Amino acid sequence: MHHSTIKHVGLDDHKDSISVAVADADGGDVRAYGRIDNTPEQVNKLLTKLAAQGHKLVCWYEAGPCGYGLYRQIMAAGHQCHVVAPSLTPRRAGDRVKTDHRDSVTLARLGRAGELTPVWVPDEAQEAMRDLTRLREDATKALRQARQQLNAFLLRHGRRYSGGSAKWTTRFKRWLDTQYFDHSVQEVVFAEYVQAEASAASRVAVIEKQMHEALEQWSLRPVVQALRALRGVDTVAAMTLIAELGDLRRFDSPRQLMAYLGLVPSEQSSGNTKRRGGITRTGNSHARRILVESAWSYRYQARMTRHLKRKAADAPQVAQDIAWKAQQRLCKRYRTLGKQGKLNVQVCTAIARELSGFVWAISCAVWPAEAQAASGESSATL
Repeated sequence: MHHSTIKHVGLDDHKDSISVAVADADGGDVRAYGRIDNTPEQVNKLLTKLAAQGHKLVCWYEAGPCGYGLYRQIMAAGHQCHVVAPSLTPRRAGDRVKTDHRDSVTLARLGRAGELTPVWVPDEAQEAMRDLTRLREDATKALRQARQQLNAFLLRHGRRYSGGSAKWTTRFKRWLDTQYFDHSVQEVVFAEYVQAEASAASRVAVIEKQMHEALEQWSLRPVVQALRALRGVDTVAAMTLIAELGDLRRFDSPRQLMAYLGLVPSEQSSGNTKRRGGITRTGNSHARRILVESAWSYRYQARMTRHLKRKAADAPQVAQDIAWKAQQRLCKRYRTLGKQGKLNVQVCTAIARELSGFVWAISCAVWPAEAQAASGESSATL
């Protein structure tokens, strides 16, 4: 009779296939199982075969473009599964051979040794909101590109707007209506650029309206409303942060969140020599971008404007108190760093790092008791 053992299963996940390797928890060599088609039927067949005689399975695969469908299928089947951060997977120095077979073996071996770092996996509702916020991000990139192309066309033909520094206002668009070109072909080009910008702007507006409508039904709406108390954080920014980061209570401290966001300085130390460089830029780039953009608003003096009061009206008092402390500290910090001769981009990065700490504090203070961490991972899971 076979006794129950734990099997660590390495899965190198691709669009059409999955390479599989198996390692017994009690030791021994890692065995290459082979390759299967990446379909739910084949995955179920694999799990059934490997779990025969009551074996417990712990599966590992790297986060990638195929998403979390494999994770959810394995968890639904009653087995453990961990999605691994590729950037934190240990690599052997000098190893220049990379194949699907080797990757699956490596995942099984390192998973058994406890050397892999799982990432936080959102539930389906959270992932849907993340898809919506990323759609808005893609739309704003398209809008920015359309405006750059129109500006470049106008500059090539010596058309410079003299109505002030602010562009894309009603006044600027009236100025665009007065522009004419000698050649009919150029008129067509200009009209196409103007139409492309208008279409892109309309698309962004539609998506933002959909975000506001989706927020009304979202269980994490109270957290979004609380984060709006922060200066520089509107509804779109707050939704993006929560959709990307999920339950911030899984971070034991603000410093852990800062490291996850890649906002801490890189370091190379050897002996008595310590060298610090730019930020590590690891982790979630979408949330990091939002925080850096929000940091610009702290270049002004700290004060409760009418706009800030209106924005924070729906936030609980604890969030408003934390937001005011954040404003007092970060506005002063912004001026101090500027007087030290730091570049604006360096100042904003430093402010963004500290702002993430206040985001963590507000989220932990107001997180709904009924909203649990979607993935069920431990607090160490990033």
